[in-house]
Amino acid sequence: MNAHFPPATPDRRARRHVLATAAALLGLSIAGTASAQAPAYPAKPITFVVPFAAGSATDQLARALGQAVNTDTKQPVVVDNKAGASGMIAAQSVAKAAPDGYTVLITTNTTHAANEHLYKKPGYDAVKDFVPVTGLGKGGQVLVVNASAPFKSVGELLAAAKKNPGKLSFGSGSSSSRMAGEMLKQLAGVDILHVPYKSNPLAITDLLGGQIDLMITDTSTGVPQIKAGKLRALGYSTQQRSTQLPDVPTIAEAGVKGYDMGYWFAAYVPAGTPAPVVARLNELLTAATKSPAARSFYDMAGSEAWTTTPEGLAQFQAAETRKWGQVIKAAGIEPE
Repeated sequence: MNAHFPPATPDRRARRHVLATAAALLGLSIAGTASAQAPAYPAKPITFVVPFAAGSATDQLARALGQAVNTDTKQPVVVDNKAGASGMIAAQSVAKAAPDGYTVLITTNTTHAANEHLYKKPGYDAVKDFVPVTGLGKGGQVLVVNASAPFKSVGELLAAAKKNPGKLSFGSGSSSSRMAGEMLKQLAGVDILHVPYKSNPLAITDLLGGQIDLMITDTSTGVPQIKAGKLRALGYSTQQRSTQLPDVPTIAEAGVKGYDMGYWFAAYVPAGTPAPVVARLNELLTAATKSPAARSFYDMAGSEAWTTTPEGLAQFQAAETRKWGQVIKAAGIEPE
């Protein structure tokens, strides 16, 4: 038997309209309340993942920035050092992290300009797997030898290298450090053995112990040992002398024409991170570069603060990736 319903009357239609409207308004109210109650970013601790060991320049900068972000937001900032594999371990970790702004890669040109040319399978895509946040700083490196070494200048070091091909060795704990050494070999026409390390501080330890003969390292790692009299500075890697080491000539000044190899720091988050979170993080980190702790780092490291928009960092990264690819190819380095 088919049930029979009387036709809807105007009164019934009016009641249905009122009920439907009330239900819609209730839904909007609930959504609005939920939105109003959604915590503003950041609402919990943030992790800064660093691709290099504690004590490295990137680590020191991350800790200085983290201190400033903590002061600004009242949220803890944890620095997680994932050293090794030329930064690939850390980059892979962040690429796979939740895209919510709570895992931030504080890194360098090593992971986001050089590695794709140095390794066949780095395990991450420096463009597709990340959202750029901001640049953080730029700096140069210093060519150092053990204070007991016989070399008093870049010229003496290169003369020894030419006299004894393949006998001297240089260490590196980052792509910046390695490429600085490779560029020296290329432009000076010398054969020096490369010895890889997980981070520059570890290479410094072996340089102090006499296991390697030289390295070109970030100033924040090298300068303390230079001032302590344990290492001797022979040359600076950029076109301008270091404000920390004004008496040390640039490597170009010392006779290696055209030599210029700096480095940069930047922040990235996993792909898919919401634009408002990226914007807020950009704001926090830009302010953090002006903090006393960060200024102290830049002064100590002989580097300078450098910030960008996310779009500006993406464009800069693209240009740097092309440049590093050209340098690596010219050095004759085959991807591992």
